[in-house]
Amino acid sequence: MHRVVMLRAVFIEPLLFLLCVTMAMFMQTAFAADADEVSPWENVSLGGYSNAEMNVHPSGKVEGAINEIGILLSWENNSRFHFLTELDIDRPISFNKDDTSIGKDSYLNIERLYLDYNLSEKLNARVGRFLTPAGRWNLVHAEPLVWTTTRPLVTSRLFPTAINGLMFYGASPLANNAFEYSFYLETLKDQIVNHEEIPFEDTKGARFTLSGNVNWGLSLLEFRENIPNSPEFHMVGLDFLVQRQGWEFSGEVFQRYYNNYSNGGSGAYLQGVAPLGNQWFAVARIENYIRPEESSTARWLIGSAWRMSPSKILKIEYVGGDKESTESPKGLLASFSILF
Repeated sequence: MHRVVMLRAVFIEPLLFLLCVTMAMFMQTAFAADADEVSPWENVSLGGYSNAEMNVHPSGKVEGAINEIGILLSWENNSRFHFLTELDIDRPISFNKDDTSIGKDSYLNIERLYLDYNLSEKLNARVGRFLTPAGRWNLVHAEPLVWTTTRPLVTSRLFPTAINGLMFYGASPLANNAFEYSFYLETLKDQIVNHEEIPFEDTKGARFTLSGNVNWGLSLLEFRENIPNSPEFHMVGLDFLVQRQGWEFSGEVFQRYYNNYSNGGSGAYLQGVAPLGNQWFAVARIENYIRPEESSTARWLIGSAWRMSPSKILKIEYVGGDKESTESPKGLLASFSILF
């Protein structure tokens, strides 16, 4: 079964990626038809990011990997259209003291692939594959953009991190703040699922944020886990972010309920960042995570991050707490991430 999934990932996802690139080029040419000598490549941007990681486990075992290589392609029409796709190659190279493998554990992942259309000054439509607007971390989780090598479990194991569907979103000024909203609905379930992921389906929800001196967010979701008996969940999440003179405090809390309103899982994290000088920052985080099908997990983290430039960051941290798992490593971790 794993080989079948890999073959489908190797052939189907790149084909879909190339199809969307062709679509973007066609749309660029079509909407520029009235302009004089406009190149079909104008307004197309190509970039990406990469991340290398090492983990010294409490037992002394050492592992490392080029954890991901992400390719970002975007296109904008001068009026209302915007296209973006993000294709990730996860774990193309991994090693430990006994083995170095190239491609053995790697797989292709279409993280995002969508087309936006501006309907009005305060309303936009999005169709395709996009990150689920649930909490703050999930929307900015690319390694060069976050402070730690490890990701809080509550931001990846309680809800679908990306869906294929339709979203309406927009923003409006509110006093001295900015109010943003999004409503979304899954229309096509994932055809390819990584064997380490929890399969979700029938997702729908909304997110509201209020940005000012303190940024607040409220997330509401409904979805099913695609497992025997297919339980349906309702989930509510709250998040906040405060930034001032290099200091940063943030946190998220999620609570899930079954249809009968019994506890379906929960979790939270609280993270602080303090400037040390010369672009070095101290980072600390505490978190907990409870999912009925898994044992509860509590974690603490302390470390530092060096932002060499806006596009490069080196992170070193130590993670402790409950029993280690594949999804939640412990020990000394270090990573280097770069945007290009």
